[in-house]
Amino acid sequence: MKKALILASLLALGAAAHAETATYQIDPTHTYATFEILHFGTSTNRARFEKKEGTVQFDRAGKTGKVDITFDMTGISSGSTAFDKHLSGKDFFDVASFPSAKFVGDKFSFNGDKVTTVGGTLTLKGKTAPVTLKATNFNCYQNPMLKREVCGGDFETVIDRTQWGIDYGLAYGFSKEVKIIIQVEAVKQ
Repeated sequence: MKKALILASLLALGAAAHAETATYQIDPTHTYATFEILHFGTSTNRARFEKKEGTVQFDRAGKTGKVDITFDMTGISSGSTAFDKHLSGKDFFDVASFPSAKFVGDKFSFNGDKVTTVGGTLTLKGKTAPVTLKATNFNCYQNPMLKREVCGGDFETVIDRTQWGIDYGLAYGFSKEVKIIIQVEAVKQ
C-alpha cells in the first residue's frame, strides 16, 4: 500500500511537471472586438474597438487558461464619425464616465488541444455580467517572423445589451441582442 501511494505521488508530480502555463501578450494588430446589431430589422450596424491590451495564460496540457483583455472605449470605429460620436455618448457606452470595458475569462473548454469556449465576465458601463465566448476557429503556430509561438482564434457570443444598461432604441424596435465577434492572436512571452 505504501509503495502504491509513493508511486501515485511520483506520477502526480511528473504530470504536474509537464503541465506548463505560458503567458501570451495580446497582439493589437491582430486582435479586435466587433459588434453587430440589427437596424430596424433591415441592415446590420457594425463597429469595432481599435484600442485594446491584455494577456492570456494558457496551459494546453492542463486544459486551463485565463484571459484578461481591456478595451479602450474611446477607440470605437464604425466608419462614420457621427455614429462613433453617438455610440460614445450617454445613449450607448458613455465613454466619458466609463472609458474602458474588460473581459476576464478563466473557464476554458477544450476539444483535444483546441479551445472551444471561454467563459468569464464582461464589465461594461460599470456593470459586470457572465459571458461565454464560443470558438469558431482556434490554432497555435510558430510565427516565422517573431520566432515565437502565437495562439489565437475567432470567438463569438450574443449578449442582451440591457444587462449593461444599454437600452437606447428599444422603443424604436432596435434589438436588445448584440452579436460580439472577437478575433484574437497572442504572442508567447
